Amino acid sequence: MLPNKQDHSTVNIRAAHVRRLEFHGSRTAAPSRRTLAEVLLSLPLRLQTSLEIDRLLGFFLEEAQHLLPLSGLTYHHSETDFHLQIGQPVESNDVSYSLFHQGESIGELSLLSNEAIPEWALDQAEQLITCTLFPLRNALLYRRAIQASLKDPLTGAGNRIALEQGLVRETELSRRHDQSLSVVMLDMDHFKALNDTYGHQAGDAALKAVALLLKEQLRNVDMVFRFGGEEFVLVLSNTGAEAALVVAERIRAAVQTLCLLVGEKQVRLSASLGCATFMPTESHEQLLRRADVALYQAKRDGRNLTRIASA
Repeated sequence: MLPNKQDHSTVNIRAAHVRRLEFHGSRTAAPSRRTLAEVLLSLPLRLQTSLEIDRLLGFFLEEAQHLLPLSGLTYHHSETDFHLQIGQPVESNDVSYSLFHQGESIGELSLLSNEAIPEWALDQAEQLITCTLFPLRNALLYRRAIQASLKDPLTGAGNRIALEQGLVRETELSRRHDQSLSVVMLDMDHFKALNDTYGHQAGDAALKAVALLLKEQLRNVDMVFRFGGEEFVLVLSNTGAEAALVVAERIRAAVQTLCLLVGEKQVRLSASLGCATFMPTESHEQLLRRADVALYQAKRDGRNLTRIASA
């Protein structure tokens, strides 16, 4: 059930539902563009319109920026492996909170600022965070409910439905906040020969090993999906073309070090990869298609290679 205004009033920030962890920088006053009362009226109404965590926190940031000199925020919920960054991190003038609702941890939130945040503004921020707790908890419950249906049962990576949803969300965020986004498509080389020679159990073991390697090689904010068969798609947030190529080459080299033991025989693996970086004028389908074209160029050029998509 979505929260109402009465629900908001029952969440008491001073009762440790939100705990400030750290603050850096001096405290100076700054004028606000709207009053706190106005924001406290508009924010709860916006928060009732979505169960998507990134949209809720986007609403929160937009409303909070009427009162605070915020450049962005980060949010992390470890249980559901959700990570979000809006805007760019700064070296100082940030403040972090542990969020709780009825004793349940609902994540870590950091507010980012390019200038010092005054104490009175932090008090206002905490009132806005209080409004966000119940909607955020509902969004997390929704996320948990759908996660089970969005994973590939063999590898634990996201499935194609999850890829579609994740890529739509990431391209929207990239376009809205002018952030880089890259996609890497990986295809295991000679996978049919592996299955034909050693059996499908060996093929399954190889897929599991590669999926685990991908998760170990990537940041928490990045996403791994099984696209189908022996193909995986990596969605790299806040990653430009050059950085994506570095990541892809690191993964390609790491796959070469994998040694699959089939009986008493050691089987070496390799993979081909294609990289594409998001252009604001294209759709998420076009971005994925360009990565796919680059992947098959790597296949045609001899396999165990990385190729970059053309614009």
